[in-house]
Amino acid sequence: MKTTLRTDITVREICKGFVYNEFEGKGLFGLSGTLTIQPEYQRNYIYADGKRDVAVIESVLKGYPLGLIYFNKISDNKFEVLDGQQRITSLGRYVTGKFAIQDENGIPCKFFGLAEDLQQKILETRLLIYECDGTESEIKEWFRTINIAGIPLNNQELLNAVFSGPFVTLGKEKFSNSQNPLTQKWSAYIAGVANRQDFWACALDWVSRGNVGDYMNTHRYDNNIAEVETYFNTILDWISNVFECVESEMRGLEWGRLYETYHKTPYNPTDVNEKVQELYADPYVKNRKGIFEYILGGCKETKLLEVRVFDEATKKSVYKRQTTKAKENGESNCPLCALGNDNNHTKIWELKDMDADHVTAWSKGGATDISNCQMLCKSHNRAKGNK
Repeated sequence: MKTTLRTDITVREICKGFVYNEFEGKGLFGLSGTLTIQPEYQRNYIYADGKRDVAVIESVLKGYPLGLIYFNKISDNKFEVLDGQQRITSLGRYVTGKFAIQDENGIPCKFFGLAEDLQQKILETRLLIYECDGTESEIKEWFRTINIAGIPLNNQELLNAVFSGPFVTLGKEKFSNSQNPLTQKWSAYIAGVANRQDFWACALDWVSRGNVGDYMNTHRYDNNIAEVETYFNTILDWISNVFECVESEMRGLEWGRLYETYHKTPYNPTDVNEKVQELYADPYVKNRKGIFEYILGGCKETKLLEVRVFDEATKKSVYKRQTTKAKENGESNCPLCALGNDNNHTKIWELKDMDADHVTAWSKGGATDISNCQMLCKSHNRAKGNK
């Protein structure tokens, strides 16, 4: 790959013909239409937070360097941004009046409200730009090594870069658009945000059963994402049909795996909702995120709930009571050993060799308090737990 350093391009020239798509949240063109600011392998614009975009402008006004910018040379007069699109888009958005910075008096000030000399300082600032000329594989390999303004590309952004094409374009338009009103619904079940590709990554993970790279490679040049959308919506519809409630702990669960495992099982939504509310009200349930899989699986795997265990004071108290009674009766302090006829019938176990157990199982309504606690030798407790 050949690189050429350019120091003759100013902010004024970069921003000439600047186009920003507010709906999609990305910079499109600049440099009099010859520069594509956000090619398909680029991440979405993520600087529009009133901090990072402002910091770019303040850096220019203070004379701080913005760092190297890289262009990919497509032809003699066509370029695309390889690295620097966040900074370039911030410059373009400010110069075209999309946001304000605070002046020395703390008053918000858009570009055309700046003093003339400050406007000119921004416009005449020269940028350090490397033009890169190479094959697609060389350009994308270089792109994979770049950290944009100290924010590394996440895995899905890298995959978008590697498998750029019509499939990624359509996917990002649907799933990576922060203005899409459906993102609010998706956020009830999926953790993340649109502009960091989290919904797109989730949809691909679900439809590919975890083989995202292979799936994107296979469908790279497809002109539709119908299969992704259909499967994604099928899972979301299944969740909302099974669970009438929407709880915060639902967000970020492995819904793709849960759908594959349980979607053929019939559920009564009313019964499911009652069970959810019952478990939410149970003070012994430590892991609320496990409630949903616990119910889907027929309320069998109590380990999903991390049911609160007996505290040390309770264990010691019950151990002392059982041991005193056992010695008086000449039998083992493990109630199950005492029922047998082997050598353990009269064995007095040390506390360290015993475990606390629910007399009436928690799953059958037994409480986690001293009245429902018994100490068993470790062997019997394991055997009881496996039944």
